[in-house]
Amino acid sequence: MSNIQEFDLIIIGSGSGNSIINEEWDGKKVAIIDGGTFGGTCLNFGCIPTKQYVYPATVATEATHIGRLGVEAEVTHVDWKSMRDRIFKRIDAISHGGLDYRKSLDNVTVFEEYAKFTGTHELETASGKKLRGKQIVIAAGSHNQLPQVPGIDHPAVHTSDTVMRIDELPQRVVVVGGGFIAAEFAHVFNGLGSTVVQANRSETLLRSYDQEIVERFKREAAKQWDLRLNYALASIESNDDGSARVVFEHDGKKVSIDTDLVLIATGRTPNSESLNAASFFDLRDSGGIEVDRFHRVLSGGKPVDGVFALGDISSNYLLKHVANAETRTVQHNLVHPDSLRETDERFVPAAVFTYPQIATVGLTEDEARTKATEEGFEIAVKVQNFGDVAYGWAMEDQVGLCKVIARKDTGELLGAHLVGEESSMLIQPLIQAMSFGLTAHEMARGQFWIHPALTEVVENALLGLELEK
Repeated sequence: MSNIQEFDLIIIGSGSGNSIINEEWDGKKVAIIDGGTFGGTCLNFGCIPTKQYVYPATVATEATHIGRLGVEAEVTHVDWKSMRDRIFKRIDAISHGGLDYRKSLDNVTVFEEYAKFTGTHELETASGKKLRGKQIVIAAGSHNQLPQVPGIDHPAVHTSDTVMRIDELPQRVVVVGGGFIAAEFAHVFNGLGSTVVQANRSETLLRSYDQEIVERFKREAAKQWDLRLNYALASIESNDDGSARVVFEHDGKKVSIDTDLVLIATGRTPNSESLNAASFFDLRDSGGIEVDRFHRVLSGGKPVDGVFALGDISSNYLLKHVANAETRTVQHNLVHPDSLRETDERFVPAAVFTYPQIATVGLTEDEARTKATEEGFEIAVKVQNFGDVAYGWAMEDQVGLCKVIARKDTGELLGAHLVGEESSMLIQPLIQAMSFGLTAHEMARGQFWIHPALTEVVENALLGLELEK
C-alpha cells in the first residue's frame, strides 16, 4: 500500500473544478487530474471560442440584411485563418498559463493523464499511478456523442472539439443535429460564407425550449440555410475528390448530400464511463453521476463521505454558469461539512447564440399550463414583438419577440422566453426579477426603463400581462 500517493483533495477535471482551490487549501496536498486540455470544455472547445466565431458571423449576417434600412452592404472577404489564430492565441495562452500556474504551486500536483476509480476514494492513472484522496471532487465534464453509423470516422467529420481549428473555411458544410450547438455552428458557417445544410432526425429543434420561440427560430433559420427536418443520418461515404457524401433516411428514402465538412452535433454525454464511476457510485439514466442537493456523490442512495461532483458530470444542466455556481457550493461544503449549502437552481437561464439569438428562463408556456392545472391557478401570457417598440422601429425588426408568463393571481413570473436581437442580455432583468421575487408589475413600474432602448420590449411585455392585481 506504500506506493499509493495520499492527498487531502483530488480534483478530477480542470474546468470549473480548477476553481475549487483557494487559500483554504494552502498547506494541504491537492491533486488535479486531467488528461485533456487544461481549462476544460468551455475555455478550449465550447462557450468562449464559439462566441468569438459567432460575433463576426453575426456582424457579417447583419451586414447583408440591412437593405431594409436603406443601407446596402456586402461581405467581400473572410479570413478564417486570421480569425482562428486570433481566437486561439488568446485561449491557448490562458490554458497553458493556468496549467503552468498550478504546476508551480508547492502543494499542488497535476497529473496530465486520465484516471479511473478503483475505490470510492482511490484512483489509478493511465500510467499506473495510484492515488488516494481524503476528499474528491469529480468535475470531469462531458464529451461529444457520435452516432454509430458507417463512415463516422471519415476525415471530413468533425465535432465542436475539432471544427474550430480547421485550416480553411469550407465551401459546403452539413450540420447534423437540432440542439444549441448545431444552431450556433449553422449560423457561424452560414454567416461567414459557407453553404450550410442543417439536418435533424426529428421535426423538433431545441427540444426543451418554448414552442413559440422554436417556431420563430425555425422560420428564420430556414431563410438563411437549408434546414431539413426528419432526416436521420444513415452513413458517411467518400467521394473521389476526398469530400464526403452524407446519406440520410427521409420519408423512407435515401437522400445524399455532398459536402466538404460534416459537423456532428447530436448531443453530449457525461464522462462517467471513462472514470469507471458505475463500479462505485450511482448513475442517472443519462449516465451522469447521482448527487444529493449538496452535490455529495451517492452510492446505494446514500452520500459517500468526502466525495462531491459538479458540472456536466452530474448536473441537470450542461451550462458553464451552472457549473461555476455548483463549484462555489462545493468549495464551501468541502471545508464546512457542518453547514452544507445547496445551489439555487430554481431559475436557470440559457441562451443560444445563433441568428436570431434565443434566451430562456423558467417554465415554457406548455409547462406553465400543466403546472397551473395541477396546482389550481391560472396563468397570464403576453407576447411582445420587438417591432412594436421604438427601437424595434429603428431596426425595422420583424423577427424578435419577448414572451412572459406569470400567475394571474399573484403576478409571480414563471417563465420568460426571447428570440431576436441580443436576447441573451434582454432576458437578464427578468432572471433577476424571478430570482429575487419581484412580481411582474412591481418590476415594470418599480424602475425607470431607458427610452427608447430595446429593453422597452420587456417593460411592455410585463405591462401587457392581464393579472388580477
